[in-house]
Amino acid sequence: MTDSKERIICLEEMPETGSYWELFSTTGWNSEYGFSREELEQALKNSWYGVSVYVDGRLVGFGRVLSDGIHHALIADLIVHPNFRCRGIGQTILEKLLARCRDSRIRDIQLFAAKGRSSFYEKRGFRKRDEDAPGMEYLYEIFPGLQSG
Repeated sequence: MTDSKERIICLEEMPETGSYWELFSTTGWNSEYGFSREELEQALKNSWYGVSVYVDGRLVGFGRVLSDGIHHALIADLIVHPNFRCRGIGQTILEKLLARCRDSRIRDIQLFAAKGRSSFYEKRGFRKRDEDAPGMEYLYEIFPGLQSG
């Protein structure tokens, strides 16, 4: 997965908020969303399942599932730090997230892929929804002019 000298730990748990804040910040997503640390902490607490990957004690990968535990699941926030991509970390996280959903016999597993990342998921069994497929996304500005913190 990474350099053999690096100590890699994959845990089926939510990370500490500060570590997650740092990893989340590498995505650039917060320039649009403007989450506070407290909001991200609450998001983690409200998650159904999560996987955290650490290299030498530093959080470098994370993914979580939002679910009712029976019918629907949404894979969210699959993040690998840019300096640790292309080492199998994202694939490991995704495999664990999917395994948990399959073990719970969840019938509908969905995700949002970041722009330019859909091929990663397609190689692992996901497919793009057809243009006429059900589902829509509601876009709105919660706090006009809010700057990320």
